[in-house]
Order: sequence, then structure tokens, then C-alpha cells
Amino acid sequence: MSGSRKNLTDGDYARLANFRYALRRFLEFSAGAAKGEGLTPRQHQAMLVIRGSEGARASVGRLAERLCLKPNTAAELAKRLEAGGWITRTPDEADRRVVVLELTSSAEEILERLSRAHRRELRQIGPEIAALFQSLADEDA
Repeated sequence: MSGSRKNLTDGDYARLANFRYALRRFLEFSAGAAKGEGLTPRQHQAMLVIRGSEGARASVGRLAERLCLKPNTAAELAKRLEAGGWITRTPDEADRRVVVLELTSSAEEILERLSRAHRRELRQIGPEIAALFQSLADEDA
């Protein structure tokens, strides 16, 4: 390392490990909650992207961007969501090449339950994650 950088300490590594562990616990909670509703974690995330987009509508391109997927993978995900009865896919009126995704009412109900459960979980573990994040940020300041 260069002379201007300090070496990382055992404590630095422990804080990073604890932060990653807290994030993993949240992601495991999230995956289990999605599974309990009959969804994969990616399907849950896709539904959240759609609902969280302007007008509660998203294009396949936005889905790909927000989930860090290739467009063809996002299109396949949208097809599976449609087959499950969770979304509708319609061509955009202004640009027929764009497919607009919207949640069905049953998906809205599922997403509401999942979102409430996630908010409860975040209220419990959020302070721990925030403190770990702050300790990491403080070290680099």
C-alpha cells in the first residue's frame, strides 16, 4: 500500500464482515418472505420495481436496468410474471416497441403484504445496519 493509506486493521475487517452478515440476514429474510407468497426473490423485486415506478408502470427496459439484468432476461421474467397472473404486459401507445408492465390486483395484495413485512424487519435490523454502515464510513473519513 502507498504511504498515504493506513493498513486495514482486524477491526476493519470485522466491521466489514458484520455489515455483510447483516445484509445477508436481511436478504435471507426477504427470500423467505417471497417464497412464502409463492414468488422467487427476483419476481418480488420485479414487482417492487414496477410498483415503485412512476405511475406504477414500468417498461421491460426499466426492469432490466433496476434489476441489473440483460433485456432478454428481463423480458423472460416479465413473461413468467404474466403467466403467473401477477402482471399485465401491453405495448406502449406512444412507442409500440416498448412493453409496459403493470401489476394485477392480486399482485398488489401480495406486494403490500411483503412490503409491510419488510418494513417491520427493517425497523428491527435497520439500526444495526445503520450503525455498522456508519462505523465503516467513519473509518474512511
